Amino acid sequence: MALNCGIIGLTNIGKTTIFNCMSNTKAEASSFAFSATKSNIGMVEVPDARLYEIDKLIKSVKVVPATVEIVDVPGLAKGASQGEGVGNKFLADIQQMDALIHVLRCFDDPNLPHIEGSIDPVRDMEIVDLELQVRDLDLVMRKIQRVDKLVKLGDKDAKKIMEVLIKYRDHLENFGNARTAPVEDDETKHIQELQLLTAKPVIYVCNVDDAAATSGNSYSAAVTKALDGQQTEIITIAGKLEAEIAELEDAADREVFLSDAGLNEPGVNKLIMAAYKLLNLQSFFTAGPKEVKAWTIHRGMTAPQASGVIHSDLERGFIRAEVMKYVDFIQYKSEQGVKDAGKFHVEGKNYIVDDGDILHIRFNV
Repeated sequence: MALNCGIIGLTNIGKTTIFNCMSNTKAEASSFAFSATKSNIGMVEVPDARLYEIDKLIKSVKVVPATVEIVDVPGLAKGASQGEGVGNKFLADIQQMDALIHVLRCFDDPNLPHIEGSIDPVRDMEIVDLELQVRDLDLVMRKIQRVDKLVKLGDKDAKKIMEVLIKYRDHLENFGNARTAPVEDDETKHIQELQLLTAKPVIYVCNVDDAAATSGNSYSAAVTKALDGQQTEIITIAGKLEAEIAELEDAADREVFLSDAGLNEPGVNKLIMAAYKLLNLQSFFTAGPKEVKAWTIHRGMTAPQASGVIHSDLERGFIRAEVMKYVDFIQYKSEQGVKDAGKFHVEGKNYIVDDGDILHIRFNV
């Protein structure tokens, strides 16, 4: 299951630097506003130490982590929804994302002028939110016009849909984001095809200077206060520092530099795991002599659905899943050890896959 996250924010706030912390593809960061003309796309490996613990026992040819696609969308500005700056083209790019990573500038740098003339991450957040809200309101209004024709024809379902759309319209007009609209869970289906930007789950990243890497600063504190009570994640990352550390080829060197900065792991690891949590995702593993691999699924998926993430043939011809729990495999050191301990399970089509399950799928097509 491919997961993609879009990195958004105003221009000149360090988005591309954060992208370079995370991605195996490096992009050029610039101090010139609107210098980017296209989105940067990269892949990020999902950090999961369990993969390597499994491999210590199996000694496979290779270890393959789960991956996340990240898209660095060129910086927005006031009026983006009306075509200013990079304009609507990149708002359309954002529509394709599963989740948004909203980067906020929380550092001073006289050599990198802010497009609004001063550093105020809460104001910046409100500017970007407004541009996304304007875009969403336009999409909702267009659907209202279409549904209104059906209402006039006496379509009963259309009347209910119109009631839901009006809730979203009123909420957006009052500067609310679609994800906080006063609707029931089963009503959100009426706007799903619109791919509303403000309906997407969002993680806020406070991009701070090196000195604030561990404890944040007054700017990041203001962001935390502004978002108090909202169901979201706020992560502090010293983007420039971590981008430099990410450039180091030797893992031991990276560990030393992280330790010197007072960090026990890269902030981007926390960012990726926060995205997993926000999107209700988890991992299961397949393990054999050729590879140990992690796969991403939604929580609550059945064994056939999970096997379909590996290949559609496995789901179509699913017979059963042979299941070992990660903790059992580590404790008993081998598949035979797990079997001898009575911890090896054979599960059918209704089995709900747990995080960390090691699966072997039996199928016939």
